[in-house]
Amino acid sequence: MTMGRELPVIASARDVRWGQDADMDAWLHHFKTENNIEHLMNPEHVASDEQLKFMVALDEQQVFIPCSDEILMCLMEEKPSGDLMREYGRIWLHTVRLIRKHAFNMYHERKVRAFCRLRFKTHLSSRIMIPSRLLKRMNSIVLTQCSLVDPSDEDKMEENRRAFEYINKPATDRMLYATPSECMYNPDVRNLRSELDSIELLRLMYLSTLPALWSSSTPSYLDVEKAINAPCPTAHSMEVLLGSEKDERKTILFLPESSGGIVFDLFFIRALLRQGHKVILALKEGFLFDSPTFWDAMQDPVLVELCKGAKMVSNDTITKNLLLALLRSHRFLIISDGMREKLNLYKTNVTFSRAWKECDVVFAKGAENYDNLINCGHSFTRDVLGYYRKKDGTFVLEAKPRAGNVRKFSEEAINAMANRIIETMRKEKEKGRSVMFYSAVIGSIPGETDTAIKVVNTFVAHLRSRLDSTFIINPAEHFEEGMDGDDLMFMWEQVQRSGLLDVWRFQTVEDIETSFTLLDRKVPSIWSGKDSTFSTGCTKEMRIALDVQKKNPELQIIGPSSEKFFRRAEYGVGKYYDAGITSM
Repeated sequence: MTMGRELPVIASARDVRWGQDADMDAWLHHFKTENNIEHLMNPEHVASDEQLKFMVALDEQQVFIPCSDEILMCLMEEKPSGDLMREYGRIWLHTVRLIRKHAFNMYHERKVRAFCRLRFKTHLSSRIMIPSRLLKRMNSIVLTQCSLVDPSDEDKMEENRRAFEYINKPATDRMLYATPSECMYNPDVRNLRSELDSIELLRLMYLSTLPALWSSSTPSYLDVEKAINAPCPTAHSMEVLLGSEKDERKTILFLPESSGGIVFDLFFIRALLRQGHKVILALKEGFLFDSPTFWDAMQDPVLVELCKGAKMVSNDTITKNLLLALLRSHRFLIISDGMREKLNLYKTNVTFSRAWKECDVVFAKGAENYDNLINCGHSFTRDVLGYYRKKDGTFVLEAKPRAGNVRKFSEEAINAMANRIIETMRKEKEKGRSVMFYSAVIGSIPGETDTAIKVVNTFVAHLRSRLDSTFIINPAEHFEEGMDGDDLMFMWEQVQRSGLLDVWRFQTVEDIETSFTLLDRKVPSIWSGKDSTFSTGCTKEMRIALDVQKKNPELQIIGPSSEKFFRRAEYGVGKYYDAGITSM
């Protein structure tokens, strides 16, 4: 029996899980390895499961497949799929054209083409590569061999210039902002305003998906006017996601498609900003044909003009605190998604992942984004609105609701939790009690979180029985279901910097040994020698403690010496446990 026949029948990517079929597990390992999306093999450039869970709603053992269900079915077929082979064929044509255009000379062209052919044949025979991953791999070879950075930069600038000229023409302005006659009969000014806002957004969506507007031959205004006034049966979903003017304004993560279209996208973003929303625009890290890149926004004169007022965020590993601070001070951020390929959440950078987590809705433009987000079986942690125009000219817009079990903790909600704890601390101090914060290992030992909570709770109960007039804050007692490491650290930092702490105690080896003694258990080998210096979260808290102590010299810090903490690496993205240990 062949490998293909041994694979179980999968109806959708959402059905793929580890541990249900040995052959499927083997295929998944092969799939992730060949597509370079296995975190353990490339932790610097592949998102961890915790980072993925910022974006994708995954249950235990579920595997994220970064492509449409249709592509997944093609990859799993025993015999070569015609659709997959045609997609691979298009990639080869793209590769050959790129080589012909940018090779140094005929000899160099033959050499690079031969090299690419050898690599391409290898991938063709395995038929395991996601087309977008294969395209990126072939592009990387050509760019390296031909010493290129962005071979499309001049073409993209020309497309943006044409689009900018078109949208600034008086005739375009009249067409875009003409009030439909049916709006005249709306008796409520508020409803009328909302209706006009929606019409403007929809028209800009229509314009942004008409490539003819930034091509060398501009279409007739009659055709364009007909296109932008065409009814869209699903447009109401956008209105629902954005809400009315009475609703809280949204934070939107916007994923564009192409140069030329990005000009209309930026006018679309301006309209969203005018309506009070916040927008994070995610551009490509580097060359992907006509896709706008992060550097385009700083070099292309048209984009520079349209992005005035936006905050360019070049930090690829931004923290939650900094991202929220930027969103408070800037309503329009521009980030890099960390990729030189079509949307692949495994390859996004930390900043993109956190932007996704902190937004309310994702606007995903283009057929590829639509395929990877709307046409895949996975559910996501945020509502997604996908739209594009088919080759026959049909405009498609569809919303995908976030997973029903996902709970988003807004900055306001986390602040409220922190403030409740701070208020309790204040009341305890008014009673004359000392306030102690206990920092301990909670999730730093994978698989031992439940034990860690028992250890902490047992020792804190022991302290409370021995210490008079002391109010002890035990983080394990304030866990909220659905909060990840980012949310918890954000909340606790506010509590820790409140200025109300008298004692900050960090867990020691002796504390852990005492806890196991009180539990009438021997210390398991995995816990032997552990203390708070083993935790990256505690390491971050030690830095905060030392900073707080500078402002409040009366703060007592008890536990291991601070020097022992700073061998830890940065806090793992979305994790309760560590990213790793740096050299001593």
